[in-house]
Amino acid sequence: MLRALPFLVVFVLAIFCLVQAISSRDDQVRNLPKIAWILLILFFPLVGSIAWLIAGRPVRAPQQTWTPPGFPEYDRPGRASAGNPDDDAEFLRKVRERAEAQRRKYAEEKKRREAEEQEKPDAEPSPEGS
Repeated sequence: MLRALPFLVVFVLAIFCLVQAISSRDDQVRNLPKIAWILLILFFPLVGSIAWLIAGRPVRAPQQTWTPPGFPEYDRPGRASAGNPDDDAEFLRKVRERAEAQRRKYAEEKKRREAEEQEKPDAEPSPEGS
């Protein structure tokens, strides 16, 4: 088992480098054309893999940090517009109906409270210490 370990390590390294070489873009590969790197890794697995890692692998660009757009999310153009004008009209109709129902209910409650207060006799003063 220990004798097979070096071959296994070289095989895994070669597969890793081969997958990286195949998946990288042509214009990002350094020093040799992409096909040359692939052939080098295939014919000379150990040397080709190490060479790929040192000299051929694309240089990663520094991670760019995300910057928010010039306006906050709630001010984003088109955010408040309805996708379907019919849905928007239906929504507005429901909102108006609900507001009217709430206004009527409030007016009825207010009239009922006023009527109760008018019917209620003034509270008589309680006898103190008689």
